[in-house]
Amino acid sequence: MSLTLFNVIGAVIVAIAFVALNAAYLVWAERRGAGRIQRRPGPNINGPLGLLQPPADGLKLMAKQLVIPGGADKVLFVAAPVLCMFPALMSFVTIPFSETIVAHNINVGLLMIFAFAASGSMALLFAGWSSRNKYAMMSAVRSVSQAVAYEIPMLITAITIVMITGSLNLMDIVNQQGPSVLHWNILPIFGESKNLLMPLSFLLFFVCTLAETNRAPFDLGEAESELVAGFHIEYGSMGFGLFFMAEYANIVIGACLTTILFLGGWHPPLPMLSFIPGVVWFLLKVYALIATVIWIRWTFPRTTIYGLLNLSWKILIPFSLFNLLLTAGLLKVF
Repeated sequence: MSLTLFNVIGAVIVAIAFVALNAAYLVWAERRGAGRIQRRPGPNINGPLGLLQPPADGLKLMAKQLVIPGGADKVLFVAAPVLCMFPALMSFVTIPFSETIVAHNINVGLLMIFAFAASGSMALLFAGWSSRNKYAMMSAVRSVSQAVAYEIPMLITAITIVMITGSLNLMDIVNQQGPSVLHWNILPIFGESKNLLMPLSFLLFFVCTLAETNRAPFDLGEAESELVAGFHIEYGSMGFGLFFMAEYANIVIGACLTTILFLGGWHPPLPMLSFIPGVVWFLLKVYALIATVIWIRWTFPRTTIYGLLNLSWKILIPFSLFNLLLTAGLLKVF
């Protein structure tokens, strides 16, 4: 077995461990955070501060039997959770956590992440279709329409950053932003673009990240009050567990991508703080964004499907196109 194959296997094992750990303890953080925000207790019995609750939940899911409903398409039903998890795992391969910590530096890393993100929508459609449940099917159709609507402004905004950087390589995008907050892409004055709308582009990208990961207030694909439990209503045991892990893995990927494109990646906010390792700065930014995602979920009410789609097609897509043209013009002038 070649060294390259060993590296690939090692990267996949590390990615699986990272995803599983994040899924387990982001659920714990979300439940504790929800308890704080809504003035009720979160998990606090199993272990100190409820820290043993995630492994207990994981063991419970693994011990249960995967029940396939009568009349379901068995092949697609079993394959859907795996297909949902696979793109999330592969996306971690190209994410640079620092100048030296990256599984594989790919020249088209940004394109690879968006390609895998698009394929993940098919897993939701397979789950809804194969379940032979009208609520699951309605939820799957909602999820796919939502993904299509919000991938467009998200991609256009990413193209704006690629235009500024001149590269699809995630390492190049981070290195272009320089050693201080004044050179991050979220700030227009000292960055390459000189575009005063870049803070709004950051906000647009972050909103699209919420919608792409089916997070409240954009969780129309899993609206419990309307669709019981969404596209995974017929799933139990680790089938449900894989969907759950994929959701939190996608949240981490979205936060990593936002950090790379707009917040300077592993660069510190001030040059004098460069003695702190870059991976620490990267993770601090990522988990600050994730904490914001959790706060938003338990603060704002769920929107409607019409409001969700109108926001994308009537506001975000026109704005992202205008911002792309404006950035192109400013780059030509300056």
